[in-house]
Amino acid sequence: PKPVPNSRKGLHLLHMDLCGPMRIASINGKRYVLVIVYDYSRYTWVHFLRMKDEALEVIIKFLKRITVLLQSPVIIIRTDNGTEFKNQVLKVYFESVGISHQMSSVRTPQQNGVVERRNWTVVEAARTMLIFSRALLFLWAEAIATVCFTQNCSIIHRRFNKTPYDLINGRKTNISFLHVFGALCYPKN
Repeated sequence: PKPVPNSRKGLHLLHMDLCGPMRIASINGKRYVLVIVYDYSRYTWVHFLRMKDEALEVIIKFLKRITVLLQSPVIIIRTDNGTEFKNQVLKVYFESVGISHQMSSVRTPQQNGVVERRNWTVVEAARTMLIFSRALLFLWAEAIATVCFTQNCSIIHRRFNKTPYDLINGRKTNISFLHVFGALCYPKN
C-alpha cells in the first residue's frame, strides 16, 4: 500500500537526504544533491553542493527561508544517520527553533522511504532526459532541477486532486513556457 502523508497542514514534516557523490561534477562543480520533500504535498526542493559539509549551512538557510515564505514553522525533520545530519550544530539549531529531528536506524533506508524514493525517481528521470536529449553528462544538475520543477507542477496528488505546486502556493502554475529538455534555443534581447 502507498504511504499516506502524516502531516495535515503547515510544514509539519520534512524528509531530507543527501545523494552523491556523483561520478561527474556538474557544470558548476557540484557533486551532491540535497533533496527535501514536504510530506503533506510531496513538494520537492533540491540543492546542489560541492562537498558534503556544505549541507549544514544550506539546511539552516533553507529552513529559515521556507519558514518565512510559507509563514509556518517546521515541526519535524526526518533524515538518515548521515554525518551531514547527525552533528552538534544542527542539533543545537533544531532545539533553538523547536524542531524535532527523527533519524532512521543505521542501514535502514526504508525508514526514510519518502525521500529515498524521490531520490531514485529524480535521478532516473534526469538520466533519461540526458540520454534522450544527447546532452553532456555534466548537465546532470540542470536535468535534476528540471525534473524536480516539472514533477512539482505536474504530478497530481490523488487525495487533493492538485499538484504539489498548487498545494504549496495556493494557485495553479503557468507551464506554457516549458519546452523539451535539451531543445535548441537562442537567447533574445
